[in-house]
Amino acid sequence: MQMLSCYFQACFLLFREHRGSFGVEIMQDIDIARAATAKPIQEIGKRLSIPDTALKPYGHDKAKIDLGWLDSLPEREDAKLVLVTAINPTPAGEGKTTTTVGLGDGLNRIGKQATMCLREPSLGPCFGMKGGAAGGGYAQVIPMEDINLHFTGDFHAITSAHNLLAAMIDNHIYWGNDSDIDMRRVVWRRVMDMNDRALRHNIVSMGGIANGFPRESGFDITVASEIMAILCLSINLADLQRRLGAIIIGYKRDKTPVTCADIKADGAMTVLLKEAMQPNLVQTLEHNPAFIHGGPFANIAHGCNSVIATRSAMKLSEYVITEAGFGADLGAEKFFDIKCRKAGLAPKCVVLVATVRALKMNGGLTKDELDGENVPAVQKGCANLLRHIENIKQFGVPVVVAINHFLTDTDAEIDVIMGESLRMGVKAICCEHWAKGSEGTIELAEEVVSVCEAAAAQFAPLYEDSLPLFEKIKSIATRIYRADDVAADTRIRNQLREWEAGGFGHLPICMAKTQYSFSTDPSLRGAPIGHIVPVREVRLSAGAGFIVVICGDIMTMPGLPRAPAAQSIGLDADGLIEGLF
Repeated sequence: MQMLSCYFQACFLLFREHRGSFGVEIMQDIDIARAATAKPIQEIGKRLSIPDTALKPYGHDKAKIDLGWLDSLPEREDAKLVLVTAINPTPAGEGKTTTTVGLGDGLNRIGKQATMCLREPSLGPCFGMKGGAAGGGYAQVIPMEDINLHFTGDFHAITSAHNLLAAMIDNHIYWGNDSDIDMRRVVWRRVMDMNDRALRHNIVSMGGIANGFPRESGFDITVASEIMAILCLSINLADLQRRLGAIIIGYKRDKTPVTCADIKADGAMTVLLKEAMQPNLVQTLEHNPAFIHGGPFANIAHGCNSVIATRSAMKLSEYVITEAGFGADLGAEKFFDIKCRKAGLAPKCVVLVATVRALKMNGGLTKDELDGENVPAVQKGCANLLRHIENIKQFGVPVVVAINHFLTDTDAEIDVIMGESLRMGVKAICCEHWAKGSEGTIELAEEVVSVCEAAAAQFAPLYEDSLPLFEKIKSIATRIYRADDVAADTRIRNQLREWEAGGFGHLPICMAKTQYSFSTDPSLRGAPIGHIVPVREVRLSAGAGFIVVICGDIMTMPGLPRAPAAQSIGLDADGLIEGLF
């Protein structure tokens, strides 16, 4: 079984459609997860000294944790926070969540009390092209199907709260518009947790007087919702309602803002989000605790799990392993500049995930050319890895490279990555957690402990709060993306100045751009320089507390691919889910 699983790891991403031709029955991630025997969630809670009375079970293998009990816990100064991030994603795969789980299991295996803090997957990627987000192989969190589908209903609550506000805006306008909202300046859109390009732009309230006043609007995906960001950044229910009330829903004719609190929607929204605010507790295949809570995309939102889950885990554990979405240019930058800045977190170590296969693609190869040894391509692709190492060091946090091993990797290819990393003063470790679970991450876990105990981290955000908004954008573009400049027209620059005059100049920046490249062109792999970052739109998320900067062609409502994963998902004769990967 172990050998077959290792073999499947090497072939899964490239040859999934041809797996029957290999003459063996290969276990998929979902089969590995389904074959596992989960422990009752109360037993997992006891690993963290969580009493049964503080758990609200959702079935036998997942539960929410009572906020009142979490609020009563004292701080633990010795909790060490470790971020797992990655190189820019490619179709070859990197395995960031898999490595997060593998590292957490590895730390527990060597005797450290470690908890993983992950994001909840969106239905959009599950039924689109990316697939699930529960790890893979023998480094997974379970129950895999539940986590990737409806889980505990958090995303549904966020969607409902978001759209309640949208409904109350249109209702407020219909019944007299006491707040004097300029219908041309309503900025609150609707959301749903699915990729649907047909909903990007639309006209609402058509059909006559009884349906309200027609206006232009649209939908974003739920994981780009400001409500999602607010839930992930709030520290308690009172903070949640305060942030909800501060949401700017539109403007009057004199351009003064109208907030969610102005139309009295914040209380009802808080009620809808009350249960969703509670972190979710699950387990890994090795029965180690994992908090899965919140799930903003990193290419269009801030890309981190909830502050309340992370801070709670730090009260209950010796080590907390968390991840940030997509590559370090997006997820890690936002983790440092938004989440850590707002929550007062100071990570001790960063684990940067790379694969030989992905580096080959960054070196110019196509997906069909990855199977054989190609040392020059790995060497060339390492430019992407080294750029990320340089960027992370700007934040004052030490780096360890985790090479997520595939069976097709050769010693010569791995040696290149190790040598290039060492040239930057960073240790690279080959990890086999996909095939071996915690046994495959012992060396990585020991290195992370060593780095954390050395206390070399001197974390600091990339820019100061006082820096003008456009200069913050330029700082990210030039120092992280290595662009020559930022292109923004007068309209955008004037909007930023207006927000500064309105008291929002201190807010951090949330860049929305393609995840596939340092540039805004997804085809530019490796470490491009000399490019320009075009800013298409800016949005003020006053409740969440940041400015969203939409760059290039990135969409806040993605579309499904030509052949979406949904075409292969269904129930078998026994009523079990198949095709969910």
